[in-house]
Amino acid sequence: MDFWYSIAAVIAPFLALVASAHAVLTKRDSRSALMWIALLWLVPLLGAVLYLAFGINRINRRASALQREIVDEFEREHECDGDMLRARLGPEGQYLEALARATGRIAPRPLVQGNHADVLVDGDEAYPAMIAAIDGAQTSVTLATYIFGNDHVGHWFADALQRAVERGVAVRVLIDNAGERYTWPSMVGVLRQQAVPVARFFPGFPVRLVGINLRNHRKLLVVDGTTGFTGGMNLRRHHMRDAGPRATRDFHFRMQGPVVRHLQEVFYEDWLFATGERLEGPGWFPDIAPEGTVVARGLPDGPDHNFMTHQMTFQAAVTTARESIRIMTPYFLPEATLIAALNTASIRGVDVDIVLPAKSNLPFVHWAMMAHIRQVLAYDCRVWLTPRPFDHSKLLVVDDAWSCIGSSNWDPRSLRLNFELNVECFDRALAQDLAGRIDARIAHARSLTREDVDARPLPVQLRDGVARLMMPYL
Repeated sequence: MDFWYSIAAVIAPFLALVASAHAVLTKRDSRSALMWIALLWLVPLLGAVLYLAFGINRINRRASALQREIVDEFEREHECDGDMLRARLGPEGQYLEALARATGRIAPRPLVQGNHADVLVDGDEAYPAMIAAIDGAQTSVTLATYIFGNDHVGHWFADALQRAVERGVAVRVLIDNAGERYTWPSMVGVLRQQAVPVARFFPGFPVRLVGINLRNHRKLLVVDGTTGFTGGMNLRRHHMRDAGPRATRDFHFRMQGPVVRHLQEVFYEDWLFATGERLEGPGWFPDIAPEGTVVARGLPDGPDHNFMTHQMTFQAAVTTARESIRIMTPYFLPEATLIAALNTASIRGVDVDIVLPAKSNLPFVHWAMMAHIRQVLAYDCRVWLTPRPFDHSKLLVVDDAWSCIGSSNWDPRSLRLNFELNVECFDRALAQDLAGRIDARIAHARSLTREDVDARPLPVQLRDGVARLMMPYL
């Protein structure tokens, strides 16, 4: 026993020193670095294990150079340059071209024209459309999801994927390692029994240990490389309107046109990372004809080469806005820079509406939100709380002309730790449609004022304030 104590006494300071050096060199937030260093030296061995699991939040990934050449050639054909975008926006919207330039620097994919987006409300509309697309697949199906429920919805999708495999369609399914644990038994085993090719994101040790705090939160389906689905919905019964007390509202989108190539690229990189298999050729990346009037760009985000893409996009959109900003999100814990941007927009005279669920599915996060929300209420941003069912929707609409749809929440986990996918869209008809849907939610919501927040009992305020201290990890 004394021997092992001696070994631990030697190893513990060494591990604490190495991890502390890593925190100093890599942590962008000095407060986070200081917290980890304190933990590492107060409880050296446990601190080192926790730092390995939760403190290392960067994964380096490289996509195929060959695929990049194919994508470049395709995108040049459909690119919407500055002159084209200004012509589409008209004189009253030409200022938004500056936002397009900013997002082009943040996420170096070109805007592509000729896209169409259908809004699908809840699983009642989204799931049948997705199943129909899978059943109509002729060459390929790629599906990535955070949660693949072992329930009637999950089996509905598993059966459709099995039918596609039996028809000779090339199918690939990617499920997040953390998300698969929301349901038991895991659907990974079920899909394998049905001969559906499936993989986990962060598939094995030690990568799984390093990535335990990093999740692939993307929701992505691409059929034949030409029809894509993305948005906020997982594959589970909770998104059906008849799901009872745990029913969850959300939006999903069917995308057609060249932007679907961006969705397929994102799946390609994730699948390559998880399995090492390259998906190449026209079966996965066919030519795509223009389908509509939406100018769009895929915006991947993650703790790799796309780090903080969505936070910078949100900030660029907020600072560009002249008339209105509408935000729908289930979790609202933005960092100080985004809070300042929203407050500054309100001070400039922009109408800022933030729509949140009155009761969250994650109580600890809701408590932290209630402690955090007074920072935007202080400068007349309007906050609305929607009644049940729980609203999981994730939308951002600026000036009824630009919209951002996808999987990202307004919290540190989405904006710093998760792998996410959003799509920015320049199209007034789509933006006005989404703005109207948000306004319809507001019509049935109650306003949250600064007085309401300050009137909470002191024990509740203390509880919420303590929860907010954990904000970087929620």
